[in-house]
Amino acid sequence: MKILVTGATGFIGNYVIQELLRKNMTVIAADRDIEKAKQQAWFGKVKFLNFDIRNTPATVIEEIALADKIIHLAWEGLPNYKQLYHFEDNLLVQYNFIKTLVEAGIKDITISGTCFEYGMREGGLSVDMPADPQNPYALAKDTLRKFLQQLQLSFDFRLKWVRLFYTYGKGQAGSSILSQLQKALENGDKVFNMSGGEQLRDYLPVEKVAEQLTAIAIDDTFNGVVNCCSGVPISIRNLVENYLKENNKYIKLNLGYYPYPDYEPMAFWGIK
Repeated sequence: MKILVTGATGFIGNYVIQELLRKNMTVIAADRDIEKAKQQAWFGKVKFLNFDIRNTPATVIEEIALADKIIHLAWEGLPNYKQLYHFEDNLLVQYNFIKTLVEAGIKDITISGTCFEYGMREGGLSVDMPADPQNPYALAKDTLRKFLQQLQLSFDFRLKWVRLFYTYGKGQAGSSILSQLQKALENGDKVFNMSGGEQLRDYLPVEKVAEQLTAIAIDDTFNGVVNCCSGVPISIRNLVENYLKENNKYIKLNLGYYPYPDYEPMAFWGIK
């Protein structure tokens, strides 16, 4: 089976490619940053396509059309969830790219959505709940899903919309809580500033996220929306404390230094 992965050098894309290779899949990795791609352990094991989805040459579309399935992870401008460019710009770029692939004959597309599509709801979030996005990023993602579901009325293809919750692991963005904690420890800081830490979130190691995404992508029957989650809520404070314990580290936690984010509810997690 030949699978193409966009956003190949991204945090999740990197692990998805490794998981596909472990499953002996033929992988086409796509990304606009070839220098970063060359630094990845998988680079010599895949076919690499260097292009930007904003301007994809016809020759590249022909190459993509040879894939059996697409895992589409590319999205610009994260983690700036509140920026208007997500729906002013990214949305149509994304839709036009996917539509071009569908018109070229692609029949199976897995796309990363976001738990933010559920809006400001508290508690367990299941896929049968109507979406209620409350920030530009979530609005753009949810609208893209709706656009593509309309496209399915005109073209026969499977759309697997995977709502990601909180992913952590080696290589994650420097703005993430555990990356900041690790940097503070490496710097020898005595105090780590954070929020009150009482938020409940659904965290999943990036390796598990890659496993779930890959399993969904290679499923020849699934079509629809699915949560990629652990199903188990944990507080930010406990996440940090567990990390320190597992790594035999200590740093004083300055709880309440930062306010709680206003773009997400205090307590939510995924229901599988």
